[in-house]
Amino acid sequence: MLDQNTNRPELPAEIARRRTFAIISHPDAGKTTLTEKFLLFGGAIQMAGQVRAKGEARRTRSDFMQMEKDRGISVSASAMSFDFATYRYNLVDTPGHSDFSEDTYRTLTAVDAAIMVIDGAKGVESQTRKLFEVCRLRDLPILTFCNKMDRESRDTFDIIDEIQQNLAIDVTPASWPIGVGADFIGCYDLINDRLELMDRADRNKRGESVVLNGLDDPLMEQHIPAAQLEQLREEVAMARELLPPLDPKSVLEGHLSPIWFGSAINSFGVKELMEGIAAYAPEPQILKAESRHVAPEESKVTGFVFKVQANMDPKHRDRVAFVRLASGHFERGMKLLHVRSKKQMAVANPVLFLAADREVTEEAWAGDIIGIPNHGQLRIGDALTEGEALRFTGIPSFAPELLQACRAGDPLKAKHLDKALVQFAEEGAAKVFRPAFGSGFVVGVVGQLQFEVLASRIELEYGLPVRFEPTQFTSARWVQGSQAAVDAFAAANKQHMATDSDGDPVFMTRLQWDIDRVARDYPDVKLTATKEMLV
Repeated sequence: MLDQNTNRPELPAEIARRRTFAIISHPDAGKTTLTEKFLLFGGAIQMAGQVRAKGEARRTRSDFMQMEKDRGISVSASAMSFDFATYRYNLVDTPGHSDFSEDTYRTLTAVDAAIMVIDGAKGVESQTRKLFEVCRLRDLPILTFCNKMDRESRDTFDIIDEIQQNLAIDVTPASWPIGVGADFIGCYDLINDRLELMDRADRNKRGESVVLNGLDDPLMEQHIPAAQLEQLREEVAMARELLPPLDPKSVLEGHLSPIWFGSAINSFGVKELMEGIAAYAPEPQILKAESRHVAPEESKVTGFVFKVQANMDPKHRDRVAFVRLASGHFERGMKLLHVRSKKQMAVANPVLFLAADREVTEEAWAGDIIGIPNHGQLRIGDALTEGEALRFTGIPSFAPELLQACRAGDPLKAKHLDKALVQFAEEGAAKVFRPAFGSGFVVGVVGQLQFEVLASRIELEYGLPVRFEPTQFTSARWVQGSQAAVDAFAAANKQHMATDSDGDPVFMTRLQWDIDRVARDYPDVKLTATKEMLV
């Protein structure tokens, strides 16, 4: 987050009412369920689905790939827009599964805040820690939601303590749970002095809210059993004594995270969290480009592609580029400069995603995420502007940790496989390397599950059965240096060389020894494990 200069003009009202955020969590903490309830409270859907729905009961809205529906996990980040009170929320759902971390890292470049969902029984888990690190690198404000309080969960102070110790961030309660597991009856809202009671009968209904005059209000006794009430008063007094007060500035700077408690599946605590996003998450922020900083209130439209999703509609073989607008007021039909190719693009059918439905939108503002259907012109990292040659920075591409050779089941269809793999490479779903020697492709991914997803998608979307086979290589590194040095290096190490889908030289390694040898014998070339997605 950049320093908010005091002399900046006020944001136009339309931009100021936007909140663009991602939800991060460990798999199974309840992220997809929380997303559903957001849509329910935002009025975008009438009935929330379940991730593990029985039979034909409604599945969740945000998981649209066949594999996501089969396994109950989110593997692609989807974006959704909906209104809540006077605000427009742009929510980006990230894959929780650790095998898809790269997609998640890139997604976090397109948001201004993150909501961290943790499971009340399990506390901070490994994947949460990793994603939190990325938020930390970008100084993103973080709001925390402690889910599943209606199941047996840990002591509230323990949970807060664990977050503070593990993630080195101050935590302050925005609400306080009353009871735990089967005895959980609701929360006391510390910000508004309200008692929020959970309705266990109807999962899609918000609980009742009782406005009180502080914790000593006699009304409390009508709603809470005496023993629980005494415990609540004691705990809140301790929390107010021991934990820092809720300071909005500290939240925006990323030093303090307010925590709400609730149960997403019972629609409980979700509304308070949504009000918290409006109050404490930032409006669209200044974004960094190579040559300057781009402020949201600038009149000219700029934006960048942070994700490409192929075949969202398998009937049309389409690709949608997700674009985060960094500044300006975008209107349908505008001509924008595609900075990498230096060509003008008329954006005729920009779409906004309302869960699984997409609608062509007439306009969008800085902070919004729009989808631009295209046939492969747009890639991750591409900038779109009204003429200025901007490059947005900080969109990473990571070296894959697993490599396998990919072959078509039917040798006559090798050409189709070529096309499918190039498409997935552009989508950022995998790295595709073409070795200098031999035929075929080597596919690199960050996590094993991605091979299954790729095989399943190539078969479903292209009708091509493929097999992945082990290869002698274990990792890949990009080669950097002067053209002459890289050429000399490539000529001497032909059996290790390949090119990636952008045509950049890649050195394939078998052992750490290969990397050490290059560092020793070729001081004028550098092997790198990440590549900025610059264009």
